[in-house]
Amino acid sequence: MGILDLFRLDGRVAVVTGGGTGIGRGIAIGLADAGADVVVAGRRPDPLAAVVRELEGRGRRAVAVPTDVTLAVEIAALADRASELGPVSIWVNSAGGLQGEPMGALSTTTEQSWHTTFDRNLTSIFLAGREAQRVLVDGGAIVNVSSTGGFAKGAPGHGVYTAAKAAVNHLTQTLALELAPRRIRVNAIAPGHTQTDDYDRASGFTAEQYAKLASRQPLGRLGRDEDFGAAVVYLVSDAGSWVNGQVLVISGTP
Repeated sequence: MGILDLFRLDGRVAVVTGGGTGIGRGIAIGLADAGADVVVAGRRPDPLAAVVRELEGRGRRAVAVPTDVTLAVEIAALADRASELGPVSIWVNSAGGLQGEPMGALSTTTEQSWHTTFDRNLTSIFLAGREAQRVLVDGGAIVNVSSTGGFAKGAPGHGVYTAAKAAVNHLTQTLALELAPRRIRVNAIAPGHTQTDDYDRASGFTAEQYAKLASRQPLGRLGRDEDFGAAVVYLVSDAGSWVNGQVLVISGTP
């Protein structure tokens, strides 16, 4: 077996939450290109259907499952539906983000906004982790999508979101230890600045502002979907079989 064969995912079934747009879509495409059949989940049916068509065009089986990842009953239904494709060996939690929640100082953040942000970015991963381990085969893999903001030493104006992502990093490491006896590896990726629909809504950036942001990055660009798809393929494949409980920063910065 050659080194590149370790990255192949032929015959494996993967679940990707938040798989209809942005980073989640890039991850779903990356997994399919590596050979996996993919169940894509998210709140909006139309983007999910578009991704399914794209994955099927790549010769893979794909299923769209509209899912609110903050609801335990819907995550459980997603797990059951995924199992219909065959034994599940990969689960990626990409759903999250601000999704229209306002950014601002903690003193101006409402309790409702706090709970909504944590439910989308942290509680959803707790719920998914619980259901994923119910259906994952021994030797499977979970990847959570965190953020470089989770490593910030304070983040005025973004404190709720970054606190949730910091908690994702810790939850990832705890789950990695709990599932190690079953050889289920749990890791996370922490994307840096990447233009997505969610980033557009949160920042309100124009094309000129994005170009300026990109110019300030050490490598002169923002993140691309394939950056995250490639990283997840590594983490869930046999190539990453000795990587567990890690948060892989993908940001183009030291």
